[in-house]
Formats: sequence, structure tokens, C-alpha cells
Amino acid sequence: MTAPLTLLVDNGSLAPAATRQLRRLAAALAQRVGEPVAPVSLLHSSAVSPEELDGVAAEIFESALRARLAEGRTEFLVVPLFFGPSRALTDYLPTRVAHLQRRNPALHVQMAPVLFAEGDRRLAEILADNVRSVTSCESGKPHRVALVDHGSPVREVTTVRNALALQLAALLGPGAEVAPCSMERREGSEYDFNEPLLAKWLTQVEWGSGPVTVAMQFLLPGRHAGPEGDVAQICAAARVQQPKLTTQLTPLVAEHPRLVEILADRWRAGRNAR
Repeated sequence: MTAPLTLLVDNGSLAPAATRQLRRLAAALAQRVGEPVAPVSLLHSSAVSPEELDGVAAEIFESALRARLAEGRTEFLVVPLFFGPSRALTDYLPTRVAHLQRRNPALHVQMAPVLFAEGDRRLAEILADNVRSVTSCESGKPHRVALVDHGSPVREVTTVRNALALQLAALLGPGAEVAPCSMERREGSEYDFNEPLLAKWLTQVEWGSGPVTVAMQFLLPGRHAGPEGDVAQICAAARVQQPKLTTQLTPLVAEHPRLVEILADRWRAGRNAR
């Protein structure tokens, strides 16, 4: 049986830096597992000019599959660059696969597990390393950490963030106070599980009175997590409201070398599930 082609799949971004980082991760994963890995986005990235991507256009999931099907490939393994079960993975991607299968019945797409797994603390260890890289975590010294993700309409995705916050607090030790936060949320009480919002949390009296490390539960740079992105702007606005507040953002998760180790394990799990 021919080995499936591995696709490292992210949500996609209009920021060229996100596609470049995705490509670096795919190359590192390919080296780790000894097989080709194609960097592919679900949406958005095809709008980035190839001139901003070293002359090579970004690939979008559906068109990438079409191109490989035209070459005679029918077996694919998707390694999702997602923390949890986003609707992009549970709804959008299966819908696009089913659409292609109507004309290509031999098409088979296997999904590897998402990054977070119960009992695996490596994501939290990456977050802890990133926190320590930007701030001192001396024992006995108060240390406030806001773990922020995008915010999701899917409760299970927020549950992942909350689990990571508990793991991160344990790794940082008793001197750390770790609060899970969302960058944004949808309107309606049915999405209250996203609370608290980072903007509200930073303007609380106790949190707005000193240094706060904002632990970025984001994978790739872009509109939300870039140097001038939404999270950075939320922090800047909070500092205006709370003059004693200082904020320090951590590096992004995909910048840490251990992420490839996790991806390789998820790749193996996906291959073994065939």
C-alpha cells in the first residue's frame, strides 16, 4: 500500500509570516518522520501574494487535494495544527472531503489527533518555557500570568485552554497565579464559557496594578498574534486604563522546538489508525 501524503494543516492567515512559519514546521516534521510533509491551510492564505512567500503561492486544502488527485494520489494524512477540536476540523474539513469524494470515491483522508491530549503536558511545558523566557519566576515572588487563546464557539476548545492553564500553574509553581482568558467571544449567554475576556481581566484592580505576563496560546503570527496584533492592542489599551499595569507577551507556541516532537507523535498516531 502506498504511504499517504502528509498534510500539515493550519486554519490559514493573510499574514505572510504565518505561511512561512507553517512551511518551516512542515520541513522540520518531514525531517523528523522521514517522509514528505506538505504545508496546507484550510482558508485565507491563498490571498497572500506569492512575492511575499519567496515566489511560491500558499496552498489551500481543497485545491491541494485536487492537484494531488490529478497526479493519481488518493491517500492523505492530515496532521492538524490546532490545539483542540475546532469546527474547522470537525465540520469544514470533512465537508470539503465529502465534496471531493463525490467525484473521487477512492479519496481517503485520515485525520491525526489534535495537539492537546489528556495526560500529555508537553504543550504546557512549552507555554511554561515561553513564560520563563520573558520574565522571572522566582519562588515566593507574586507572578501573574494570563493564558490567552483566541476564544471559540466550541466549548471543548475552551476546555483545552482551561486544562492547559491548570497544567501551566502547576509547572510555574505556587508563586504563580494563572488565569485562562479569551481574546474575543461571540455574543450570547451560550458562549459565556469563553469568559473572562483578556481586556476585562487586565483592568481588574488586582491585575492592573503591576506586571502581568500574557502567555500566548497561539501557534502562528498573524492579525491576532503578531507584534502589532489584536492581543498586543488589547494589552496597550489596558495599560492606558491602568497606568500601573505592565504587560509582557510570550513567544508563540510554534516557535518552540518541542512542538515538532508533539506533531511527530500525532503523525504516528494518525498513521497507526489507518
